[in-house]
Amino acid sequence: MAGRTGKPVTRVPAFWDASALVPLCVRQGITPQAIALYKTHDAVVWWATPVEIASALARLLRMKQLDSRAWAKSNKLAKSLADSWSVIQPSDALRATSIQLVDRYDLRAADSFQLAAALEWCEYAPQGRVFLTAEQKLRDAALLSGFDAKQM
Repeated sequence: MAGRTGKPVTRVPAFWDASALVPLCVRQGITPQAIALYKTHDAVVWWATPVEIASALARLLRMKQLDSRAWAKSNKLAKSLADSWSVIQPSDALRATSIQLVDRYDLRAADSFQLAAALEWCEYAPQGRVFLTAEQKLRDAALLSGFDAKQM
């Protein structure tokens, strides 16, 4: 991909929470913003992010916000996008960090794993690193942890 000057566009890695990735798979109010961010930021994700996305898509189907055709298309797109992601794997250290984050920021378990994975990704030096989420509580915790947490 080249910019207007013909120079290659450098995509900066960012940590993507599942809530920021779902709008890439399903048309939502924040989809245009998510697409713009995806054009400039490579995705780093937590190991369980594909499960969280599948859960969100299944919930949208059950709620009849997606029909079966749109659900199948969204799942296919999610799997295609996942092929390019960098994935932070589970570990005992990550689990220990997640436990600390649950207490510190009053996060749900899945959100604490997301934030712990992001901290592991940046080697616990989050200053200047981008964290993308549509969840306000997780965004606040990422900001307090030192990330540049983008509002979606």
